[in-house]
Amino acid sequence: MTRLITTLLLCMLCYTAMAQQPLPNDYLQKEFHKGRREALRKMMPANSVAVIFAYPERVFSRDVTYAYHPNPDLYYFSGYKEPNAVLLIFKDMQQGTDGAYNELFFVQKRNALMERWSGRRLGVEGVKKQLGFTHVYNDEAFANYPLDLKKFSQVLYDALPDDAGAGMLQTLINAFKQKAGIQKSMSKHLVEDYTILLKYSSVANIAARVNRFKTRMAQLQDEEYKKDPLLNELIQQPDSATFVKVIAELKQKSFESYAYNELVGLLREIKTPEELELMRKSSYYSAMAHVEVMKAIHPAMSETELMGTFEYIHKKYGAEGEGYPPIVGAGANGCILHYIENNVTQVNNQLVLMDVASEYHGYSSDVTRTVPANGKFTAEQRAIYQLVLEAQEAVIALCKEGTPYPQLNAKATEVLANGLVKLGIIKDVKEVGQYYIHGVSHHVGLDVHDKFSSTVLKENMVLTVEPGLYIPKGSNCDPKWWDIAVRIEDVIVIGKTSGENISAAAPRTIDAVEKMAAQKSKLNELQLPAFK
Repeated sequence: MTRLITTLLLCMLCYTAMAQQPLPNDYLQKEFHKGRREALRKMMPANSVAVIFAYPERVFSRDVTYAYHPNPDLYYFSGYKEPNAVLLIFKDMQQGTDGAYNELFFVQKRNALMERWSGRRLGVEGVKKQLGFTHVYNDEAFANYPLDLKKFSQVLYDALPDDAGAGMLQTLINAFKQKAGIQKSMSKHLVEDYTILLKYSSVANIAARVNRFKTRMAQLQDEEYKKDPLLNELIQQPDSATFVKVIAELKQKSFESYAYNELVGLLREIKTPEELELMRKSSYYSAMAHVEVMKAIHPAMSETELMGTFEYIHKKYGAEGEGYPPIVGAGANGCILHYIENNVTQVNNQLVLMDVASEYHGYSSDVTRTVPANGKFTAEQRAIYQLVLEAQEAVIALCKEGTPYPQLNAKATEVLANGLVKLGIIKDVKEVGQYYIHGVSHHVGLDVHDKFSSTVLKENMVLTVEPGLYIPKGSNCDPKWWDIAVRIEDVIVIGKTSGENISAAAPRTIDAVEKMAAQKSKLNELQLPAFK
């Protein structure tokens, strides 16, 4: 009894302390999350259930974990941000021993001692009160809860994590498999490439897809993936007829996570007014960080210091962090798409490509600017930058309802290819792939590469537009172009007749960038004592 009273007192103290602390007042409300569950329920097939797990905690160093990042889907549908949980959303009302329900939520159990060490937990009562659920239970109750998932016509779920460890999350996953009669999950690598074939592939990029499959088959220790008949058929006959045949078979093939992600993608690809407000804030804060970095940058700065400047401005505005690992690449480092070492001690008189953006209340922006460290573009840098800017402007002009999504990259490729021919960097437009090595756009939101399902642009989608050119040393062109890397990236809200650039506060034109770089940052006045 004494232990129980002590535990209750500790829990009350935790809630009291939390109530006394001022917190942001613009989090998504429980009504938003309930509305998203209702929207999913309307789209779900008859006699179906959707099952959404929390993400695993991941080790940073020995007994220290990374700051926890919730599963964006679980947050989207519930507002829950803790590990060790599973949410079930039913198409129809169910009858249980404790009454009728159309959703069940099993959440991390409260533990007064652990909460003193690693933070407060909502627990069953907190989830009921703050998130608006009625049928909520401790996570450990899921295994014995009387629920036969095999009776449903379709069980919708995302690919199950294979790094859940031996703790409660794995216990939840094991119980789910038993209740649903799942003997073996499909290879996650196969799920990934099936999805890529169905959603991101066309006759035009068969060769690139086949190269991906060959590389992964050589690298992965995954026999199911290596022996897959559909992938191997396309490898053996990489032509349009085989591609069409494989796609047709995949569309008839029911595989793990595809049906789930099709439905969730249809919801998440269209941002609600509440989401758009958070996206605008995140993008504005990101843009203002780029503004401050343009003012602060000088040749003696390090990539690390530039990265830290972004992070400081984001947090000064109240953002929780960055939406992805910051990319700050000086000179040749800018030619590496996902360069994250950021350890060059002096950027010198080079172009610095900076792909850094904030995450605000779960919503990531994605903004890139390329800036000369000395404040002035050289003639060659200016020519490449202007070409990339022209490609971006041409694509932004297409960002309106009704535009086929593939048309965006086709336009970027056309502008960049013709421009490179005019500059004498390539002889034929077909060679553009040597220097333009990625797509021009992706959805952005709760994931920086956000979920989507549609292939035609719709109002209130949020996309990036990010053309880039990367000319590494040794390229087959005049050496005066070597080690020039330029990417310009903005976040665009799709409208009925035009797009809205919500990161436009960061200068983009050559004159605007140079003018901003000529200004001084107060941050440069900070002088710290040297280590002795």
